[in-house]
Amino acid sequence: MATAAAMVVAMSAAALVLLLLGGGEAAAPRKPVDVAFEKNYVPTWAEDHIHYVDGGREVQLYLDKSTGTGFQTRGSYLFGHFSMHIKLVAGDSAGTVTAFYLSSQNSEHDEIDFEFLGNRTGEPYILQTNVFSGGKGDREQRIYLWFDPTKDYHSYSVLWNLYMIAFFVDDTPIRVFKNSKDLGVRYPFNQPMKLYSSLWNADDWATRGGREKTDWSRAPFVASYRGFHVDGCEASAEARYCATQGARWWDQPEFRDLDADQYRRLAWVRKTHTIYNYCEDRERYPSMSPECHRDRDA
Repeated sequence: MATAAAMVVAMSAAALVLLLLGGGEAAAPRKPVDVAFEKNYVPTWAEDHIHYVDGGREVQLYLDKSTGTGFQTRGSYLFGHFSMHIKLVAGDSAGTVTAFYLSSQNSEHDEIDFEFLGNRTGEPYILQTNVFSGGKGDREQRIYLWFDPTKDYHSYSVLWNLYMIAFFVDDTPIRVFKNSKDLGVRYPFNQPMKLYSSLWNADDWATRGGREKTDWSRAPFVASYRGFHVDGCEASAEARYCATQGARWWDQPEFRDLDADQYRRLAWVRKTHTIYNYCEDRERYPSMSPECHRDRDA
């Protein structure tokens, strides 16, 4: 009996180590459900620059010299899984930004960003991610994608719960931002957020720090969308907590961290495709931010 008990203790300890190392019983997010645009989203501005295809199963955003455009979710959400299939602006897209992000509504805002920075023909797109918490951002990371995002649709998604924010490109995790409140780092946990997407001109900063300007002779620029998946806990903008917090699938233990295989893929992205990581910028941050080691960014 003592030997058996010792074996159980040893197995439990091993399981704990695996979980802490990104193994254990972690799981991938559930498969997104593709729906029509109008189920979850409405135009935000310049609705005449939004074109609907196949009854709203596909939406195209147009950017010309007069304006860009965008859309947002009907509701606000506190935690969940959010995904979009996007085909980015093809050809010479320098100066343009295609964005897909969550954002709260107040001055100390929380925000979770995908920003696709256009480039000259033949140069790769840059995907920038960022996390704002309690009004503080400046946590940029930039990668080159390992495919041409203008040739076909690819999935970009966020899994957000009380324990972590995980960014995915298709099924590959490209970033994790964990709840490091115990380290003195603010974490988005009590402000519902809407999802937004937009196509706009940002040639004052987007491409090579603003040195490459938008070539308006190539307008209109077009970004295409499908999927429109939202699986979140809907709440009003004034709500502090989701009524079903702790009961949804993304709250369960297997979604509190990535698994070992996901961490291996994240390490591959870090090694082969990352071109900027705020955790490694000693000129900007002489002291590394405390969350960087926990997020495996250093």
